[in-house]
Amino acid sequence: MEKTALIVTDGAESTQKIAEELKAVLANYQVILVSAGDFKGTQLLPADLCFFGAEEPEPPSFSYLYKMLMHINLANRPCGIFSTSEKAVEYLRGMVHDSELALYPDPFLGEGNIKTWTEQVAAGGFGSGISNN
Repeated sequence: MEKTALIVTDGAESTQKIAEELKAVLANYQVILVSAGDFKGTQLLPADLCFFGAEEPEPPSFSYLYKMLMHINLANRPCGIFSTSEKAVEYLRGMVHDSELALYPDPFLGEGNIKTWTEQVAAGGFGSGISNN
């Protein structure tokens, strides 16, 4: 059965670029790439792993997702957060905190090897997670 990856961004150019790179790395996954304004709660539950990206802290388009993550338990499901801003990363950390999503590894700040980072997120800290086997 094919695994599903959900990527939600604020739609900003910088985060959209990173999201497209993530999507390319996740070729063995069914990837749902959506702007936070178009996000539907039903997209989150079946996702095997999640990625959230915002250019600035507290983007208005994230309000629904933020509220949802405050009231759902996704304990230990792998999650990666990304931005080009440290302040946005802190916002995203707070957003996923109550849901108990497992943040692996440190956030991606727009620099470095996105393939390696994505593999670490997908593995959830347990070896390689990109393979579909």
